[in-house]
Amino acid sequence: MALPFFYTPTLSPVNTLLTLSEESSKHIVQVLRMNTGEALQLTDGKGTICTAVIDTPHKKNCVVKITTTNYQQPPLQNTIAISLTKNASRFEWFLEKATELGIAHIVPLLCDRTERSHLRVERMQTILISALLQSQQSWLPVLAAPLPFDTYIKQPAIANSFIAHCMENEKKELQDYLKKTAAAAAICIGPEGDFTQHEIEKALAKGWLPVSLGSTRLRTETAGMAAAVMLTLR
Repeated sequence: MALPFFYTPTLSPVNTLLTLSEESSKHIVQVLRMNTGEALQLTDGKGTICTAVIDTPHKKNCVVKITTTNYQQPPLQNTIAISLTKNASRFEWFLEKATELGIAHIVPLLCDRTERSHLRVERMQTILISALLQSQQSWLPVLAAPLPFDTYIKQPAIANSFIAHCMENEKKELQDYLKKTAAAAAICIGPEGDFTQHEIEKALAKGWLPVSLGSTRLRTETAGMAAAVMLTLR
């Protein structure tokens, strides 16, 4: 059985003591009812996984002793730049699933048709951490601050930069491009109602390649999920 898994942004060297957060301490002592000498795992979300044993099982300041430390290589640095959704819970669902699938970078976009411009950073980070632990990973996705679409596409594009849209313009399936490369990729996903023609033209002028995610019209968060699956499971 896998050891209980917890997140802590700062880890200590082997054979040193570490005091965990009140939230983790409470879960360990009051929910899991773990006691002195029992083992658990910790990650800092930056590739490090430590095994530790409980030294002092306090419900607010649980102290553990690090016994082993391992480092995992980072995932492929895929990026999904996606419009914020009007319904916050839909965007939260996307963040959870993208994290579980191993997307490395997530950029919330503010497009011409985006109906919401703010997100609760602390809550979003909590969702990312929860999904990280649930999926037993050691790399926390980097969540950028919301960016205007025009600002984002002006940044230097990587070799595999795509924009998914529903216009009738000539475009290929994303999967067709991904079959030919194992390199990291970035994709832009628009809001409900899609990118405007002007936004698409500006992206194409910057070298972004137009792609389709399938034959059906997808909600923003579903399109993001479909792209995440294609990017990571290839």
